[in-house]
Amino acid sequence: MRIIPAIDIIDGKCVRLSKGDYDTKKIYNENPLEVATAFEDHGIQYLHLVDLDGAKSKHIVNHKILEQIATKTNLKIDFGGGLKTNDDLRVAFESGANQITGGSIAVKDPETFISWINTYGSDKIILGADAHHEKIAVSGWQEESDKQLIPFIQEYQKEEVSYVICTDISKDGMLQGPSFDLYERILSETKDLKLIASGGISTFDELPKLAELGCEGTIIGKAIYENRISLKQLEDYILNK
Repeated sequence: MRIIPAIDIIDGKCVRLSKGDYDTKKIYNENPLEVATAFEDHGIQYLHLVDLDGAKSKHIVNHKILEQIATKTNLKIDFGGGLKTNDDLRVAFESGANQITGGSIAVKDPETFISWINTYGSDKIILGADAHHEKIAVSGWQEESDKQLIPFIQEYQKEEVSYVICTDISKDGMLQGPSFDLYERILSETKDLKLIASGGISTFDELPKLAELGCEGTIIGKAIYENRISLKQLEDYILNK
């Protein structure tokens, strides 16, 4: 299972929210490159970079930070937040993204999202399936749609989506453990899905459990920043798996 630390950006700074609520913003570092370099120094190869300003303003905003991290580290970056147009996508890839994550656009403009899969390939386009009470949430989690989580994923599998990041919003940033039951159900009701678990990771012991369920990767955010999981633990996990 791939270990994918998260860096969320507001105003160029590394922050974390609770349950996607912008009013709960906590700044952890004013220099995202410094954080990314520390990850790489501990053997981490992947990064989940979220443009929270972009998610709110509905277009890419923090592409310069993406470019800075991409040019000064060897991290493979998946980038999301506010990607709505072909131009946003072009900027993200030109700035160094290895993959992009599309969430709101997959709900609100499926034709464009499907065209991205067809143009760039399913290895480059991740479906962001972020849910609250198993209903897909959009616009930086500010709105809930009428889409049910598992059928939503299944529909996009028909369009050749293979990577899915699933965040249970009720767990995100709460440090109370991830939604093991939900991930187990998603994996049992889909086939050949590369499921990336996100939200609620709070202790190192949860990682082997997620791997055992069959998750392809896991995104870890606040647990790192709050020193619940150390970079040394992650380094040892990566070396020993």
